[in-house]
Amino acid sequence: MHKLSYGLYVVTTRDAEKANGCIVNTVIQAASGPNQICVCVNKANYTHDMLLKTGVFNVSVLSKTAQFPLYQRFGFQSGRDVDKFANITAPADENAVPYLGWQACSVLSARVVSRQDLGTHTLFIAEVTDAKL
Repeated sequence: MHKLSYGLYVVTTRDAEKANGCIVNTVIQAASGPNQICVCVNKANYTHDMLLKTGVFNVSVLSKTAQFPLYQRFGFQSGRDVDKFANITAPADENAVPYLGWQACSVLSARVVSRQDLGTHTLFIAEVTDAKL
């Protein structure tokens, strides 16, 4: 959890055969026993709808060296219209959710335990199930 700081993140999830993700800027540690995080996702994002349905996701904590095409892929287009994982070989966690290990300094896998409606966004509170450096 010490690698989690203010920055940019890619939140990824999977619903059956469809993987998707989006850029977010709000991920915080909420508790340490058990480890829990809060992730804030805009309701307009397709990833939001998938999170409501599946309740599992990964957070890739993007490194300072992350390249602009990553932001274009996950931030400037909707997963409703394109396959954001097309032509990417991404590793996956125990829930078969892909993550972006090659441009991240760490990755957290999580399962939603609660959520709060914030108007334009939903705050997902999740228990961390795995962490990778």
